[in-house]
Amino acid sequence: MTNFTVKKVAVLGAGVMGAQIAAHCVNAKVPVVLFDLPGKEGTPKNGIVLRAIENLKKLSPAPFGDKADAELIQVANYEDNLDLLAGCDLIIEAIAERMDWKHDLYKKVAPHIAPNAIFASNTSGLSINKLADGFDAELKARFCGVHFFNPPRYMHLVELIPTAATKPEILDQLETFLTSVLGKGVVRAKDTPNFIANRVGIFGMLATIHEAEKFGLSVDVVDDLTGAKLGRAKSGTFRTADVVGLDTMGHVIKTMQDNLADDPFFGVYKTPAVLAKLIEGGALGQKTGAGFYKKVGKEIQRLDFASGEYVAGGAKAADIIGRILKEKDPVKKFKALRESTNPQGQFLWAIFRDAFHYIAYHLESIADNARDIDFAMRWGFGWSVGPFETWQAAGWNQIAEWVKQDIEEGKALCNAPLPAWVFEGQVAEKGVHTPEGSYSAISKSFVPRSDLAVYQRQEFRAPVFGSGGGDAKTAGTTVFEDDSVRLWHSGDEVLVISLKTKMHVIGDGVIKGLQRGLAEAEKNFKGLVIWNTDAAEGGAFSAGADLQSALPAFMAGGAKAVDPIIRELQDTFMAMKYSNVPVVAAVAGLALGGGCEMALHASKRVASIESYIGLVEVGVGLIPAGGGLKEAAVRAAKEAKGNDILQFLKTGFTNAATANVAKSALEARAMGYLKEDDVIVFNPYELLHVAKVTARSMFDAGYRAPIQRPVTVTGRYGWATIRGQLVNMRDGGFISAHDYKLGDMIAEIVSGGDIDQGSVVSEQWLLDMERKAFLELLNHPKTQERIMGMLQTGKPVRN
Repeated sequence: MTNFTVKKVAVLGAGVMGAQIAAHCVNAKVPVVLFDLPGKEGTPKNGIVLRAIENLKKLSPAPFGDKADAELIQVANYEDNLDLLAGCDLIIEAIAERMDWKHDLYKKVAPHIAPNAIFASNTSGLSINKLADGFDAELKARFCGVHFFNPPRYMHLVELIPTAATKPEILDQLETFLTSVLGKGVVRAKDTPNFIANRVGIFGMLATIHEAEKFGLSVDVVDDLTGAKLGRAKSGTFRTADVVGLDTMGHVIKTMQDNLADDPFFGVYKTPAVLAKLIEGGALGQKTGAGFYKKVGKEIQRLDFASGEYVAGGAKAADIIGRILKEKDPVKKFKALRESTNPQGQFLWAIFRDAFHYIAYHLESIADNARDIDFAMRWGFGWSVGPFETWQAAGWNQIAEWVKQDIEEGKALCNAPLPAWVFEGQVAEKGVHTPEGSYSAISKSFVPRSDLAVYQRQEFRAPVFGSGGGDAKTAGTTVFEDDSVRLWHSGDEVLVISLKTKMHVIGDGVIKGLQRGLAEAEKNFKGLVIWNTDAAEGGAFSAGADLQSALPAFMAGGAKAVDPIIRELQDTFMAMKYSNVPVVAAVAGLALGGGCEMALHASKRVASIESYIGLVEVGVGLIPAGGGLKEAAVRAAKEAKGNDILQFLKTGFTNAATANVAKSALEARAMGYLKEDDVIVFNPYELLHVAKVTARSMFDAGYRAPIQRPVTVTGRYGWATIRGQLVNMRDGGFISAHDYKLGDMIAEIVSGGDIDQGSVVSEQWLLDMERKAFLELLNHPKTQERIMGMLQTGKPVRN
């Protein structure tokens, strides 16, 4: 085994992408130096970089997992600091998309690059081979394209593009680093204009504009049709263009115009007149306040293509088309769209046909295989299903015939026929995705997935329709399964519990499942891992207690009837905390309320960087009652080490009283929801592997259940101090009377109640206080208003 470790990264160019790539390296604990031009005379030498870092702190969505880490970016300029490049293992150039500017910079930095360092350009579409012109053979072998998507922390895709001379091991090393350390989904692309995702994605946007004009559809209707209803980014087409920036889109289109004159679809690459006019008028989308949409006061107006004026927006898809798009069977859905006489249905068939035509025609030239195109669109454009997967699911041969017919009848965007392979051999029999691999038009074979060692860390890799990969919902050996949970293992000495409820909420079935899992793990396994099968696809860890399921008990017997339910929840979480084998919570996505408390009571947490953790019960007029406040008191007493506990309690109190949710695992650590020795994982597909390894290693190291210790509390001194601040907030009009009541109850519990400062209580004492307060609030009319409001609208009521 040979380790390739990136000890330090240099990013050249502190623009929007360069600065955000640097921020994400810092998130992943990779030291980074960010370069840009020296400041003009009379300004700080590194002023450009320092300003870029300040801007990063204001960006939304946040590039940093924890803003405090901004200071970890080392600042540099090309005049004074090129010697720093010698200490970098990876250098990423991310300056403006001008070949001449990039070449000038390369001449300047090349002599300072270390002999084994990888040099890469984050170009979004310029030729990698042309960029490498002028390099000596040795540097050319270590140069490639590494194309991140914006925003780089959140977008899973990175395209890796070799030159003709790039050494294969360089690509393998970089893919390993990008996958495991930065948490990316890597697709290897060919050196063709705009590579894969932007080539297919921008073509799709241009085709959509063309077909929208043809069928007379407005931008708001098109966005409603091409967003969440198709399993794509909810911003649809035109809103996405506004967010990306119309100038950026124009630039990508120009790359296609300049380099693809022989492409039969060349006519589609003409900048649409409406887009050219907007760019010319400086309406570049979100960043300038106007593009295809414009915000006027609170109203979002849309551009009317015919008049060029902004008019009232908000139009939606026709009901009949909405119903077609809800059809679960893709074969029936596409038949209905193809046969529709509604302009919206005809438009949808047309944009799918255009996409299928394009990817089939260009597969051989732009990608190694069909899977790479599907992943590029899923990970780079936020599609839930790739275009080849969509085609195959809808019936490969039938769709192919319809596309062929439209081409022959002149309805398609160009008259180039579909390639012969679409109708031949195994593709005609099975489609492009099979268990053996995905179709490669260049090698005329089915190519299996990469077997790089890093992918052994992904027990369930990103699935591809038709490839027959392992399904996490049924994989391994099932020990027990019902509607709420599945207990299973893969023969590796670790039991896994996967929650099956909607958003993995915690009701009676989940509590019973946890109890069964703990008993089974203590008897037969080295540990228990709580992991959900949709963890890598944006699913929740747990959105909290299932309020709906507790309603019948409350309606029948009042708050008293809910007491045993809360008691059982508390007892189960305490059993997790004091289990005889390690319990590891594999957290990803939302961990709210009871979901947060479940994670807090695990022996250890392994959290995806994109974990959003918090105690949010005050939003429904309740207080945490699954041990969340008890844990705040326990941890504060432990951290204080004999000092004033109140200073260590403030964070835990504020988190719960304000329903503050961490916006990353790094922020969750700063807020105290994750401990310093909890593990943060950057690639969500590695979460299960790391959680299992953690559980096994804890067991093998001689894990013993912790001994229950008494808890020192601040008593009435702490309670009164916090209450004083709450009174000021209430009297100043910052919080309502009910918010004050909730805050006061939380203060009472985390302080241990009306007892002397320094008193020692048990964890059960604090749990009993939580439960008593929770049940009292259930009877309160203001809390009942909040609960009903949340159940009816999904939004918190402030009263």
